[in-house]
Amino acid sequence: MPQEEKSDKKRATDSFAEIFRAFGQAISEVFDDPELKKSAKEFADSAAESAKTLAKRFNDEDVKAKFRDVGKAAEEFGKSVADHFKEEHKE
Repeated sequence: MPQEEKSDKKRATDSFAEIFRAFGQAISEVFDDPELKKSAKEFADSAAESAKTLAKRFNDEDVKAKFRDVGKAAEEFGKSVADHFKEEHKE
């Protein structure tokens, strides 16, 4: 495997893991609950470990398509949350 391809997989793995870490941290901060923070950290650590396994499949076309779908869903979720708070702010 060429060095550049290994580097791309490493970046993809790191990015995937960081998404879950950031999501877990954001959720725990929203609710400011120590137990939730602990659970979110465990979830993020588990997701990061899973990312290592998934990295081996990032070049599969099936996996790429599914991650595009995940990205679209995350984007829609983010817009929905932002819209909710915009509407709430107007009231």
